[in-house]
Amino acid sequence: MIDLSKGAPRTDPLLLLSPDFSGWLAGQDVSLALTTYQAGRLVMIGRRPDGSVRAHERLIEQCQGLWTDGQSLWTSSMHALWRFENDMAAGAVTPQGVDRRFVPREGRITGRIDCHDIGLGEDGPVFVNTLFNGLCGISDNGSFRPLWKPPFISDWVPEDRCHLNGLAMDGTRPAYVTAVSRSDTLDGWRERRVDGGVIVDVASGEIVCSGLSMPHSPRLYDSRLWVLNSGHGQFGEVDRETGAFTPVAFCPGYARGLAFIGRYAVIGLSRPRNNQTFAGLPLDQELASRDAEPRCGLIVVNIDTGVTQEWLRFAHTLDELYDVAVLPGVSQPEMIGFQGDAIKTTIKPEQVAARS
Repeated sequence: MIDLSKGAPRTDPLLLLSPDFSGWLAGQDVSLALTTYQAGRLVMIGRRPDGSVRAHERLIEQCQGLWTDGQSLWTSSMHALWRFENDMAAGAVTPQGVDRRFVPREGRITGRIDCHDIGLGEDGPVFVNTLFNGLCGISDNGSFRPLWKPPFISDWVPEDRCHLNGLAMDGTRPAYVTAVSRSDTLDGWRERRVDGGVIVDVASGEIVCSGLSMPHSPRLYDSRLWVLNSGHGQFGEVDRETGAFTPVAFCPGYARGLAFIGRYAVIGLSRPRNNQTFAGLPLDQELASRDAEPRCGLIVVNIDTGVTQEWLRFAHTLDELYDVAVLPGVSQPEMIGFQGDAIKTTIKPEQVAARS
């Protein structure tokens, strides 16, 4: 169990879990990772050998975007992109049951560009540069390498105009992005939060879905396009031919972060901030109609039935999540932090193929 509180530790539990959350992790043979923008932490959710759920966290300031295949891991921070690599041999397990240990291997300084979703392209990470309203890659001599911007954005300027945030990859190709609006003026998206949200086809630049409220986390899975209609608290599917959005499940919180395993979607939930960005969204009425309060945590939804099968809730301290990722074939992951003895003593020479 982790304690993210400041000052004296709290005695009430941080994590509340559905009765079979651990069993679901075991049945799918996965662990989970999530980023906490507000609290500045990357949290990994796994299983101890006795079957109990363990949360392991590391401090990464304003971490948002997250990508992993279970061996490599990229995440964003306030001013950098970080690459971590697993340094444990295949099949190795510590006496405590840890079977994956991510070590920081590379940092790319981007400056404070408000980096959101991350994917892995043919030449490295592709990430949403929200400040500049476009998709970018890493650069050896600059803060980033511009790759693509929506046709409705007239120039590469550091003005968050449309609040580009989500990225759906098709293999190594950026396929779709989400934006809160089509605004082409500084901070123009804020006046379009209720119904200005769009999904854009990267290849054509065409709008494939509109009328959404602050959409996030577009994903291609099972040959279908999924998205979180966050301002309504909806997880759903988009018909790419007609542009129609069909809700599949209600999310009891501001939904950001979406990952899939088998027939399940893992969705991140946040408690909306009491400020201009989140005030007055349709989600307020959706929750009120259900006599419910917004939650911070995860829900596991069956994508065929729309039923929430499992859930995890942060009872206190954490209010906002940004991204969620699945680590397949991993029981209990850990990360090495940027400070302390572990990073000083974790030394592993590059493996060189033996000569014949």
